[in-house]
Amino acid sequence: MTFLNEQIMNFPQELKYTKDHEWVKIEGDVATIGITEFAQKELGDIVYVEVETVGETIEAGEVFGTVEAVKTVSDLFMPLTGEILEFNDELESSPELVNESPYESGWMVKVKITGSTEELLDAAAYAELVGE
Repeated sequence: MTFLNEQIMNFPQELKYTKDHEWVKIEGDVATIGITEFAQKELGDIVYVEVETVGETIEAGEVFGTVEAVKTVSDLFMPLTGEILEFNDELESSPELVNESPYESGWMVKVKITGSTEELLDAAAYAELVGE
């Protein structure tokens, strides 16, 4: 008998996803953005999140910040075109929230959507992308 020792990843159905491992929660014309459970597990322990683009309009696919883990620094890519309204200030003193709660208290930015959201993946397509 074989036992599957891996925990199945959590990809909430109500969210949208990108091939760069960001998640997007759309509420009206505002999107909340963070990195997926898959991404934070790949990165390891998050020690710093930097977003210096609040107030700027960033095009889909452009870098809006960085996330630093113990072993690496990764760019954060904007999943849709929009103006960054807010950075999650809690991450300045508690970057580990990205690891502990990637879809809730570990969110990174809120964005006023000014572009298309059609390129975003649903949960099933994202799970397939990462091999879940």
